[in-house]
Amino acid sequence: MTSDYRHPGEQLRPRLTKARLSVTAAAEALGVTRKCLSELLNGRFGISPEMALRLAAGFPDTTPEFWLGLQMRWELQVARKKLGPLDIKPLTEKGHD
Repeated sequence: MTSDYRHPGEQLRPRLTKARLSVTAAAEALGVTRKCLSELLNGRFGISPEMALRLAAGFPDTTPEFWLGLQMRWELQVARKKLGPLDIKPLTEKGHD
């Protein structure tokens, strides 16, 4: 089963719109640079644990785990597409001879 996940920045943008926040105002409120937030919103940066803490503080209906989960699902999706099916035998005591 494969799902198509959007980059976390694409999921953050509607929250800023709903809150009627510009990128500059949101960046200031989160304590990051405008460039940093813009790069995240445009899919060029990911969500670090530090950013996840900031986003959860700024959007109290979320948790850091929520934001990191979005990032993890996105990264796994990208890795699966890049690697394709893996031909790796299980690594058991006798399975790697």
